[in-house]
Amino acid sequence: MNDVKETREVKKETKQRNNYRQRRRKNNNNQKQREKLKIIPIGGLGEIGKNMTVFEYKNEMIVVDCGLKFPDDDMYGIDIVLPDFSYIVENQKKFKGLYITHGHEDHIGGIVYLVKQLSGKVPIYATKFTMGLIDKKLNEHRLVSRVERHIISAGEVVKDCIFEVEAVRVNHSIADSVAFCIKSPAATVFHTGDFKIDYHPIDGEIMDLQRIAKLGSEGIDLLMVDSTNVEEGGFTPSESSVGATFYNLFRGCKNRIIVTTFASNVHRVQQIIDAAVSYKRKIIINGRSMENMVEVASDLGYLRVPKNTIIDIKDMKNYKPSELVIITTGSQGEPMAALSRMAQGEHRFLNITKDDTIIISASPVPGNEKMVADIINKLVDLGTEVVYKKFADIHVSGHARQEELKLVQTLVRPKFFLPVHGEARMLIHHAALAESVGTKKQNIFVAENGSVLEVDHRSCKITGKIQAEPVLVDGLGVGDIGNIVLNDRKRLSEDGLFIVVVTMRKGKAVSGPDIISRGFVYVRESEDLINHARSEVKKALLACEEKGVTDWSSIKNEIRDALFRYLYHETQRKPMILPILMEV
Repeated sequence: MNDVKETREVKKETKQRNNYRQRRRKNNNNQKQREKLKIIPIGGLGEIGKNMTVFEYKNEMIVVDCGLKFPDDDMYGIDIVLPDFSYIVENQKKFKGLYITHGHEDHIGGIVYLVKQLSGKVPIYATKFTMGLIDKKLNEHRLVSRVERHIISAGEVVKDCIFEVEAVRVNHSIADSVAFCIKSPAATVFHTGDFKIDYHPIDGEIMDLQRIAKLGSEGIDLLMVDSTNVEEGGFTPSESSVGATFYNLFRGCKNRIIVTTFASNVHRVQQIIDAAVSYKRKIIINGRSMENMVEVASDLGYLRVPKNTIIDIKDMKNYKPSELVIITTGSQGEPMAALSRMAQGEHRFLNITKDDTIIISASPVPGNEKMVADIINKLVDLGTEVVYKKFADIHVSGHARQEELKLVQTLVRPKFFLPVHGEARMLIHHAALAESVGTKKQNIFVAENGSVLEVDHRSCKITGKIQAEPVLVDGLGVGDIGNIVLNDRKRLSEDGLFIVVVTMRKGKAVSGPDIISRGFVYVRESEDLINHARSEVKKALLACEEKGVTDWSSIKNEIRDALFRYLYHETQRKPMILPILMEV
């Protein structure tokens, strides 16, 4: 009987133990189900530039791209605009690496600023050419020792943390571009980076559509796609189509040829070099960014230049104009770039003449249209021949158009879709395009910078928002310029400055008021206005004295209000009024 009783108790204990294990396993499964992959675009949504996206799962985080944006016209004095790194800095214990899709400034330009804000060595994963461009920046800022470099290749899978990241070859207007397939326990994401589908690329490396289709068949939860050219129908032409145009323009030309293009477009530069060599012309590389790119691309084997083809700009006088091709920066009309300095007659070695043919092998980046038009007008005024896109097929985009975007959407067949890398209208348009090829409307998300998406194999939703305001860089100052200062600069640029200086003793004016005007009126030609303004200031000071007002803040406000009423009545303008009181 005792044996039977003991057996029953053992069975009971075993059953209880099994039930406990089952409950624990079920709780663990439920916990896993609740843990989702967070995706946080910090830049690149609602804008072209400063691309940066955080991928976070539990206690680990990786970041894709770290770019900058060039300032808008109303950002007076601002040099560049960066993403807000505060979320990454606050969570840097989770940070496991920075993955870069390609080497354009809007994807790598912010790296040195991020490295400065993070402690310890920053792991960076990039392809060989992209890493070469990053190295150039790190060397300039003396930050090489702060970085842990990992050169990856298309087709390689990185498994250094809970994330599994696979680089997939794509075509773009810069060599060695890749997309990333990012796998986590919660979800799998495919991020195209910037791309187009080029069936005849200059380097022969066609976008790996087979691998993209295979990944799609294995299951992609979220697809993130470049939206830059979503408003353009059809397919983006191949980069190789531009080469024939260069040969046609070079053929029979007796002039010195000056070509400007994006410095980063190695394949475009290669085609210019090939055409120059074919017509036995020597090549001059001009402009700092162009010189840096040619040096890096040549050293790493991405640019093929026959020996003795490139000459120093100082040796230009030894050759006839018909024997020269100059490859230069300035395709966007940048005021300090080489082409602009040539047009202004301010270049040390190059003066534009009627015997030059200038080829602008680029399209204006949105916002740069006026600068490019101004440069073309100045060059035409100098009597030179200018060839640009409206008159010849000398530029193709590096971004996919609608049919290419549809193809990728169809190959991947994602559960959820997030358009990226585009202004607001582009993201909306891309959402509609994705819906047209079968993605359910409720599974498409048009987000903003800072939006927090939580995704797993079954669901995706926007659950919140983090701080992601643009960070302005002015000289050595990073983030110390805000909206108040920008508004002041805007007012100064539009209405000017009106300064009033009064010397005070024991609350009474003993000297002045002296008036200084900058950007409002020219004092010597506006004596009546200035004299009446002085009278208004004196009235305001007298009123303060009669009322017994002695604190300087109140006196300044009285002066400011009196001057504002008078100046607006006389000029219908609103200058910034700055009263200065000095005690003696």
